[in-house]
Order: sequence, then structure tokens, then C-alpha cells
Amino acid sequence: MTKHYLVTGGSGFIGAALVRRLVRDGHKVRVFDDNSRGHPRRLGDVLEAVEFVNGDIRDAEAVAKAVRGVDGVLHLAAVNGTRHFYEKPEVVLDVGVRGMLNVLDACRAAGVGDLVVASSSEAYQTPPLVPTPEDVPLVVPDVQNARYSYGGSKLISELLAVNWGRTGFDRVAIFRPHNVYGPDMGWEHVVPEFVRRAVAAIDRTPRAPVPFPIQGDGGQTRAFVHIDDAIDGIVAVIERGAHLGIYHVGNPEEVTIADLARQVVTVLGREADIQAGPAAPGGTQRRCPDIARLMALGYLPRIPLSAGLPGVVDWYAARCRDAAPVAAE
Repeated sequence: MTKHYLVTGGSGFIGAALVRRLVRDGHKVRVFDDNSRGHPRRLGDVLEAVEFVNGDIRDAEAVAKAVRGVDGVLHLAAVNGTRHFYEKPEVVLDVGVRGMLNVLDACRAAGVGDLVVASSSEAYQTPPLVPTPEDVPLVVPDVQNARYSYGGSKLISELLAVNWGRTGFDRVAIFRPHNVYGPDMGWEHVVPEFVRRAVAAIDRTPRAPVPFPIQGDGGQTRAFVHIDDAIDGIVAVIERGAHLGIYHVGNPEEVTIADLARQVVTVLGREADIQAGPAAPGGTQRRCPDIARLMALGYLPRIPLSAGLPGVVDWYAARCRDAAPVAAE
């Protein structure tokens, strides 16, 4: 059954990929974004097929207008990227919390009863169990650490979505993406930052292993999911997710940060000499999702890191000399 969806944050990395998928599946799509971090180019060949509304998710009137007339809202608008958590935490929180409230109020006012909300694995920070199920406690370990501005905003968004969703909605569902990677995601994330760092190090080191400094000892783990798999998972939540259901979207293939760095350098044809450094304050030692709940909806990741990483590394390597230096892990 085709529907009319509003996608907030629809010119962002995940949002644009979702919009492209929805259009190709035959749905009508309205995109709401201010392009502060997104860009319409990400919509590619479906740009002409969507209604694009330029607006700030913090503008309640603009959000209310954008929600009118749709069948469902897919709320992805946020300020992501580790660098932003440290550098502009107030904006991260403002967009996350005020944006969620505006979407909820707009849906109620317009009688839109179907809402799917993007949260994040950052909402539970350091999980007590790995692989991690959806029912672990959500925590902000240190309110004075700016890193937790994003995780805190997602924790609050989940509270708002669930408790507003108890009345006045037919279905509110939440998904938590885990380390989604792919082309054109922006430079504030670990994979593109590692590519930029690797290319620069290779340029300085024509022979021998390439020196590659990292934060901490490299033993921290993450589980990366290719954007194509992530969109399959999000669509499963949109189509079959339960009311007040919460779902991890990811790939339970755990990899150390040191091994990720080695793989990036290997794709570029060299060997990495991993050099440990100071750990970032507030970092998490292990993170890997339990995706059994999403698999029960028919989801199964298809792209292991070994298959997905090379094309992504090549995409960034071809562009990184024009990118401004950033730090992200």
C-alpha cells in the first residue's frame, strides 16, 4: 500500500537514502530539512519526484505546516557527528529535543497517527551487556561531558515519543541505528576520518608501514552497518514495527577500532602501523547490537564490513584532499 510520508532530515545521510528507497517503492514523499548538514544532491535522481520543504525543525509553525496532509511522519532530523557533540552541544540538544516536541505536537494537531522516530545507540552509552538488546537502561553518565548532548537528546526524544504516543497515535515506533556507514555521510564520522587520515599518512610515507595514530589502544569495538542494510532495517520498522516498539538497526559484526584502521589502510594498498594515543573522554569500550527483534520483522543484514568497506573507502579517498581536517572517533 502506497502512502504519503514526511521525512524530517531528509537530505541528511540516512534520511536521503531512506527517501530514495521510499520513492522507488512507490510512496509519495515530502522532505523537511534546512540543509544545515544535509544537501539535496544526496537525493540524486529522485529529487524531482519529492516535495522539498526548506525549514528548521525548531520552528514549530514550519513543522506544523509540513506535517499537514501526510499519512505518516519519519522523524530523522538531528545534529549528528562526534565533533558536533563536543563543539556545539547546545545546538545538538535544541534540535533534538525541541524538534521532537514540535513533531509530536504537529502530528497531534494534524491528526497524523503514524510516527517513526530515529534514536541512536548513543542513548545508552556504555551498555551493560554486549551484544546489546533494546531493553538496557538509557543513561547519561556525566551531564558535564558535552559528548552526551547527543545521547541525552535521543534519550529525551524516546521518552517524549513513547509517552506522547500512548494517546492520540495509532502507532509510534523507534529505531536505534548503530554506526551506519557509506558514501557521502560527512567527514565527522570514524570511517571517513580514518580515510582522510590514512591518505595523508600515505602521502607522507612512501615506503614501509604507514604510521596511524588512534585514540586509546584500539581495543574499543563497534559494529558497522552499511547504509543499504540500514535502510532495509528502517523500512522493516516503517512497514511492520509495533506500536511503542523499539528496534536496533545494525549489523552484529563486531570489529576493533584498530582493525578498522588496518582495513582502511589495506584497502588503500598499504600496511598500517597502529599507534595508541590518549583515549577520548566519554568513549565507550564496546558497542554491538542484538538485532533479534528486528530480524523477527524479516530483516537480515547482507553486507559484511569486508564487502562494504572497500567501496566506501575508495569514495572518500577520491575526495578527501579537498576536505577540511576533522577529528572523530
